[in-house]
Amino acid sequence: MGLNGLDLAVIALYLGLVTAFGMHFRRRQTTVRGYFLAGQTIPWWAISLSIVAAETSTLTIISVPGMAYEHDFRFLQLAIGYLVGRALICVLLIPPYFRGQLVTAYQLIERRFGQRLRGLTAGLFLLTRAAAEGVRVFAVAIVVGIALGGALGGLGDFARDVAAIAIVTLLTLVYTFKGGMAAVIWTDVVQLAVYVTGSVAGLLVMLHMLPGGWTTVHTAAVAANKFRVFDFSFAPHATYTFWSGLIGGAFLTTASHGTDQLIVQRLLASRSERQAKLALMVSGGLVLAQFALFLLIGTVLWVFYRAYPPTVAFQRTDRIFPTFILTYLPHGVSGLMISAILAAAMGNLSAALNSLSSITVVDFYGRWKPESSEASRVLLGRKATVGWALVLFGLAIVARSGGRVLEMGLSIASVAYGSLLGVFLLGVLTRRATENGAMLGMLCGFVLNLYLWQCTHVPYPWYVPLGSALTFGVGYAASLVLPARAKSEQV
Repeated sequence: MGLNGLDLAVIALYLGLVTAFGMHFRRRQTTVRGYFLAGQTIPWWAISLSIVAAETSTLTIISVPGMAYEHDFRFLQLAIGYLVGRALICVLLIPPYFRGQLVTAYQLIERRFGQRLRGLTAGLFLLTRAAAEGVRVFAVAIVVGIALGGALGGLGDFARDVAAIAIVTLLTLVYTFKGGMAAVIWTDVVQLAVYVTGSVAGLLVMLHMLPGGWTTVHTAAVAANKFRVFDFSFAPHATYTFWSGLIGGAFLTTASHGTDQLIVQRLLASRSERQAKLALMVSGGLVLAQFALFLLIGTVLWVFYRAYPPTVAFQRTDRIFPTFILTYLPHGVSGLMISAILAAAMGNLSAALNSLSSITVVDFYGRWKPESSEASRVLLGRKATVGWALVLFGLAIVARSGGRVLEMGLSIASVAYGSLLGVFLLGVLTRRATENGAMLGMLCGFVLNLYLWQCTHVPYPWYVPLGSALTFGVGYAASLVLPARAKSEQV
């Protein structure tokens, strides 16, 4: 059926309104803490919703339904580990973050170990966050390429992907550049509401279109065991088991939400330590519910396409949901759903741009130019936002050659998370770990994760537990034998 004028009007209205809303915050940011932490004036519930939006990208909306379509609900086991990981962060990492006037996660590393390790951890974040985010930005091209296939019919696949990525990147850059963290968080809240509303609307329309509605879905899905959540087997090469979900999910979240500036920046923007903890734990429940929603959509799609088989078999599961939106949903609802997917993309991209910019300014420029004024740092923050937007645009083009986008994005992030988490655990759990020892441990953990990713079939949920364990073990042992530098402050 494709999009018509009404759908395009809905999409254009959404893009225009959310960009204008984000621009509303452009005159309020005059200091580094104001630009990157919104002056720590954001209420906990907005922080919580922003965390959910930041960890939800187009990958989530188009790939998670594809997992349920192809398999079942076992992906949900990761969300259980996500809750455990959040509890560990509340106990181990949030208290040290709020003991000083920190803007980035890696300032804590300098306070505990020294400047060299701070630079190393911040640099690793920049490299791997940019690579993983490039994959997420590319996912936009999959959706927009399908949605605007008619309007962009004169363009080849490459040109269409470039146009799609450029549109979303430019509009997101406009309000992130001007409004800083305040614009990012409050537009996240709006975008979360848009993509959840659109997804629920799409689900209801699907059920209405199926003869028998929910009864038909339930009967077929139960018969095929599509609602299976738990797999208690100890199969080491199975990606989604209870153990990989509980252990791998807990380690992955402790790393991604406790050491990754993308999320830590939101926690530091909270009004207090207590509100940061509350926002983080509530976001875990919301993410679990969100995953369940997208998996349910995938199961309904599986039942639908059994009743109405596609004329051409799907080559990749990432295209199933976007294709359904364009082919079967009524006009207006199709536009709302495409807007929902763009909302997730823009929310995640704005978070990445602001976090990459904050690391550039605070962890690198601030150390090279400690005498620089607040105004010059805010100005550089805006310039860095533009620079990173161009980098992510280029990486998104490179990501066109990848495989299934969700697992590719999570794999790239997990390669760095193992060594990062190991270093942070050395800092908060031990007193004898030294900077030299931690750096050696970090190198070993990172090399191990690269090996697991490129040379083995070990599922990505195990990258972080294995990488952080090796980083911690080698780092602690090396600290006992390597000469220590000047003692740093305990955290």
